[in-house]
Amino acid sequence: MINWNYKILSTRHIDLNKGDFRKSVAIFSEDERLRACIGCGGCTGSCTAAAITDFNFRKLHTLIRRGSYTGVKEEIDKCMLCGKCTIICPRGINTRKVVIAIKKYFTE
Repeated sequence: MINWNYKILSTRHIDLNKGDFRKSVAIFSEDERLRACIGCGGCTGSCTAAAITDFNFRKLHTLIRRGSYTGVKEEIDKCMLCGKCTIICPRGINTRKVVIAIKKYFTE
């Protein structure tokens, strides 16, 4: 066997049975089109807040989809609600409405 000097890392396992999906279900019910997200990254690429901070809507969406809410409140507060992500989305997801819903569920 050829040694390519690469090491196999431990697998990155996500146990979806351990997540708390109550908030995720509520957020997804705010705009059902959010389920159609293809993760293209247009929202993050066009984001004004991402240009000046480390805000990443796609990462935030992935965390919520997994039921992992650590750091969501701090991340979502970086959003400036400019709406560029809504304009650029190829799936027509009203990401601005989703951000407002996330803020609502994480400030309660």
